[in-house]
Amino acid sequence: MIPRSIALFISGIPSYSLTRSLLSGTSTNQTIILKAMHEVGDRILSIQSHVVSGYVGNKSATFPLQLLGFEVDAINSVQFSNHTGYAHGIRGQVLGDTDLWDLIEGLRINEIDSYSHIINGYIGSPSFLVKLAEVVKTLKVKNPDLVYVCDPVMGDMGPGLYVPETLLPIYQNQILPLADICLPNQFEIELLTGMKVNTESEALEAMGKVHDLGVGTVILSSTELAKDRLIAIASTRDREDPTRCQRYKIEIPKFPAAFVGTGDLFTALSTAWLRRSGNDVKMSLEKTIATMQVVLGRTLEQAQKLAGEGNKPTAHQMELKLIQSKEAIETPVVSISATKIT
Repeated sequence: MIPRSIALFISGIPSYSLTRSLLSGTSTNQTIILKAMHEVGDRILSIQSHVVSGYVGNKSATFPLQLLGFEVDAINSVQFSNHTGYAHGIRGQVLGDTDLWDLIEGLRINEIDSYSHIINGYIGSPSFLVKLAEVVKTLKVKNPDLVYVCDPVMGDMGPGLYVPETLLPIYQNQILPLADICLPNQFEIELLTGMKVNTESEALEAMGKVHDLGVGTVILSSTELAKDRLIAIASTRDREDPTRCQRYKIEIPKFPAAFVGTGDLFTALSTAWLRRSGNDVKMSLEKTIATMQVVLGRTLEQAQKLAGEGNKPTAHQMELKLIQSKEAIETPVVSISATKIT
């Protein structure tokens, strides 16, 4: 398959970013860029957390992305035995910023650093986040049409902030200006914009502020704007006319349980469906939520069976049932429609 930017260039309608790079570079650079664009295909570099047992971070994202057609190269920002919801804590290691760069250098010297997408999830160190910005810039030189998907994992409405506060200005000033797609939750968009989000209009205003930082597509992955359901909102800004946005919302039934790894799964599914649909945010919302509802429903059902009547399922029993949901990932059946926001 020929990447879209190459196909457009050959057909006489060059993509802006590719044309700019080709015209401004040397002949050697032009050859390198064309070769990289030809070879990249749908290939993601996913920089997230990892657990040996269970499904969060890269463990939650890799399998769905592979099922939906992506080659996935994973860098683990942390490697833990399990997620932090287990009774006896965690054991494991944290990747440093120099370790991250060493891995990127290894990819570069072996000429295997061409990607169509890069995703980041949980990052707990300010120096690692700064180095991530350098990684994104470097990979965008190699492929000017690389899509950077930022999941600014910082906290949630219940537990609050679970990363150092010093990460926030780095996201605001260094990361978001590089991002093409950003998927914060309600808590995170409040942090990023400095405004409270209690209504749909406030959510749209906050998303507009993220757009203003240069992010083309913003997906508010979950909000608690309604008592009996969750609401996800997606907005994509017109490249030719930044004053125009396509905006949709989808209402999501709540499950009577708390899950772990759902944000990472949501980001992976959204990334895949945005790519497969040509950035159709309505279809992407619907397909993503269709899969999520099946995965969460199956997870809760099996956990309750394992726990026994009247017993609360353990953290292990509540791990996402991804493997068992293969069909729902590959061919989701849409039962909840997204509605346009005017």
